[in-house]
Amino acid sequence: MHLYIHIPFCRQACHYCDFHFSTNISGKAAMVEAIARELEMRQDYLQGRQLDTIYFGGGTPSMLDNRELDLLFNQIHKYFEVAKDAEITLEANPDDLTADKLRTLAKAGINRLSIGIQSFHEPHLRYLNRIHSGREAEVCVRNAQDAGITNLSVDLIYAIAAESHNILENDLDKTFSLDIPHISAYCLTIEPRTTFGNWLKNNRITPIDEEFAASQFELLVSALAAEGYEQYEISNFARNGKYSRHNSSYWKQEAYLGLGPGAHSYNGTMREYNVSHNGRYVQAITAGQVPATLEILSPEDQVNEYLLTGLRTKWGVEMGKLEQLSHGKFHALSAATLSSYTRKGWLTVENQQVYLTESGKLFADRIASDLFMTA
Repeated sequence: MHLYIHIPFCRQACHYCDFHFSTNISGKAAMVEAIARELEMRQDYLQGRQLDTIYFGGGTPSMLDNRELDLLFNQIHKYFEVAKDAEITLEANPDDLTADKLRTLAKAGINRLSIGIQSFHEPHLRYLNRIHSGREAEVCVRNAQDAGITNLSVDLIYAIAAESHNILENDLDKTFSLDIPHISAYCLTIEPRTTFGNWLKNNRITPIDEEFAASQFELLVSALAAEGYEQYEISNFARNGKYSRHNSSYWKQEAYLGLGPGAHSYNGTMREYNVSHNGRYVQAITAGQVPATLEILSPEDQVNEYLLTGLRTKWGVEMGKLEQLSHGKFHALSAATLSSYTRKGWLTVENQQVYLTESGKLFADRIASDLFMTA
């Protein structure tokens, strides 16, 4: 099973980010104490099954200091059984990853890093409001490899407005030169409650050019394939099977426990959502309460979540599972839609398994939503 820990602090706000975080780090120590307490309170959620993956997300978990990391790991090992080969990932920003910090992380048990590089191009980094430079990003990757953490993933953002594809091509070339086994590449999106969202509302920036974004995606997929990366999920690419085991668990509908403000948990039939407010979260945990909202998933909800996540992966979705989740209703309701998208060349069905084609990946969310079941 799987454990996610949300560390809701950042040194500054990226202009595109709508995850739950705060730039006021005065409450960081109290927050870590509260998460440690929630680890104890939620120890029975996974029913004693061992942890195959642990993922520190955020926010910026690389802001945790030695004492905070030790506290969380001590609690994890006290209340959970951790598999010997567990994948233990920490999201990090390049500006945090000094050589000393990397040695500390390796000693603590972190064996995988997800590094938020986004771009090596200085004007793009400033546009996104990133702290680090392209040079710092390159150095931190090499320092991580020197520290023995070679299971690395980097985040890149594409579809940032530019006159040509040269910047993206240069970002990819630099990434390839660093011999990184996993790349997560995300299309820039403008969410309402972000700086970019406010700028768009006030006409300070223009909307994302969808044709440019599609061209960049196609270039990205082609370049990564030529370098031996497998696109095992629409935004995720790996060499030599170095998939993110933790994120794959989400896409495969496996159970996981999420701790910290804004974190989600899932056990197959219901979801829990922790409150996305640092103060209310700490206050509730201190009072011995888990500040979570419970959602019982209907058969339709379970089908729709499986479609939304599973279709994005190389494994696709199983017709048998869709029939099981829908109590035998899915095929009868969706046959015409499946047939239509198969004729368009966006879907393929083989041995009762449904996959997106290369062209279909450009319309993944639309296809999934058209297949959704309603109550």
